[in-house]
Amino acid sequence: MTQTERETKLVIITGMSGAGKTVAVQSLEDLGFYCVDNLPPALLPKFLDLMRDATNNIQKVALVMDLRGREFFDSLFDSLDVLSHESWIDEQILFLDAKDEALVSRYKETRRSHPLAKGGLPLQGIKLERQMLDELKGRAQRIIDTTSLKPKELREEILKAYKEKEQNIFSVHMLSFGFKYGIPIDADLVFDVRFLPNPHYVSHLQPLTGLNTDVASYVFKWSDTQKFNEKVIDLLQFMLPQYKREGKSQLVVAIGCTGGQHRSVALAEYFAKQLSTAYITHITHRDIDKRKGH
Repeated sequence: MTQTERETKLVIITGMSGAGKTVAVQSLEDLGFYCVDNLPPALLPKFLDLMRDATNNIQKVALVMDLRGREFFDSLFDSLDVLSHESWIDEQILFLDAKDEALVSRYKETRRSHPLAKGGLPLQGIKLERQMLDELKGRAQRIIDTTSLKPKELREEILKAYKEKEQNIFSVHMLSFGFKYGIPIDADLVFDVRFLPNPHYVSHLQPLTGLNTDVASYVFKWSDTQKFNEKVIDLLQFMLPQYKREGKSQLVVAIGCTGGQHRSVALAEYFAKQLSTAYITHITHRDIDKRKGH
């Protein structure tokens, strides 16, 4: 199937500066959209040519267009007219707005100047921007007022509006590692299993890894391991829905033993399997081959 024979969803994110466009584009990225921030409108036709290329599989695209590229902004309406003639694109303009008082407060909190009021008062830039965007707002298919929305609530609005039916974006990534090589900096939760009996000291198990059934059987046969597994699974089953409700798209759970070869590997595999019926799970064994020099 060529690009022109399949429909591509295109969301153009625009609106008032400080109204939440960064949260919006990050939320769409979590939904699998190919995202480009601050694309000059004059380059939209060129971007469409790339999207039309039959060799790519991009079917969901989100573009942020705002007054940071104001020298190109006048060409936006011409570009939107080009879109209206492309039958293979399902395009939608998402306009984010907020009351002046809320935008002023946000600029004061971030201590940033408004892009249209360099050296001036934020309110001056906000009023000018609102005037410049008035016609564009009238062409938007979806308008979200973020005045009273927290970032988490805006994210929920975006996910509700653009999430495909049955799409599950929350995933759990189990990561095994060895403490001797350092704690993973991208871990959300870290469990230290060095207190469990170590297969490294069993001669016929030493060269193997936790992926081997003999090693796994050794790790799991101890009562301490069984109690630990029960408690961790119980904890994760309680915590994961909370993280998901908070808006996280992924939780990285790191399991660490001394070298990252035996105990942590077996346990990461076990926890991933236990959680896989309820969540999308991924597994990475960071240090499983370090002792082999790989």
